[in-house]
Amino acid sequence: MSLPEAPLLRLDRVSKSFGGVRALAGVACAVGKHQIVGMIGPNGAGKTTLFNVITGAYHADSGEIHFEERAITFWRPHRIARAGVARTFQNVRLFPSMTVWEHLLVAQPHRELWARRFLPPRWADPAAQARAQDILVLLDLESARERPARSLPFGVQRRVEMARALTAGPKLLLLDEPVAGMNAQEAEELRALLLRLRERGLTILLIEHDMTFVMNLCDYLYVLDFGALIAQGTPNEIRINSIVLDAYLGRED
Repeated sequence: MSLPEAPLLRLDRVSKSFGGVRALAGVACAVGKHQIVGMIGPNGAGKTTLFNVITGAYHADSGEIHFEERAITFWRPHRIARAGVARTFQNVRLFPSMTVWEHLLVAQPHRELWARRFLPPRWADPAAQARAQDILVLLDLESARERPARSLPFGVQRRVEMARALTAGPKLLLLDEPVAGMNAQEAEELRALLLRLRERGLTILLIEHDMTFVMNLCDYLYVLDFGALIAQGTPNEIRINSIVLDAYLGRED
């Protein structure tokens, strides 16, 4: 698969350092529309830093980030989110006492901050409730609708976090280690869900260490090591790349 000519997301020589530590070193990559793209590499390679730069949590020291052909390099996080970029986190970040349904209503776009946080769910407009219900069905969360987040199994909490991100109607979804802590069945269910989301027009960029999951899901892969891009290609190309085998995947005896 060749690189997209008009990508949804494009990074051009993006660098980021923290003191004397170089987290990203001139990373250039692109994510085509309706693709599932993986970002892989060893712990500390810079993958989560890259997500933080894309979403505006950090500003790049140099380079440019374009989303839908617009430069978003120095946009603030809320503006990037409104433009159509949503994310989940490596560690689940839910409100323990809030129900699944309340999480989805809180995440609705284009409402004032105080209203999203403090108005009771019954005040949500019908369109917001319809969007939330659609996401509940899509992620098979209807049975957990009225349960508080703290009472849910870990795998279900992961789906709630993803549901919250999807309720905002993103064009690009960033997933940070989405199958971490999941068993094989949960991971396979998530893989099937992500394929359905792509069919619905969503573009996905994910970080993941489960190589079976990545190789059976992604259209294209980028490999980071010590903040630098060391390889890119299809899963079949990456699994036989000698540089990637030495730096990350390892070789069979």
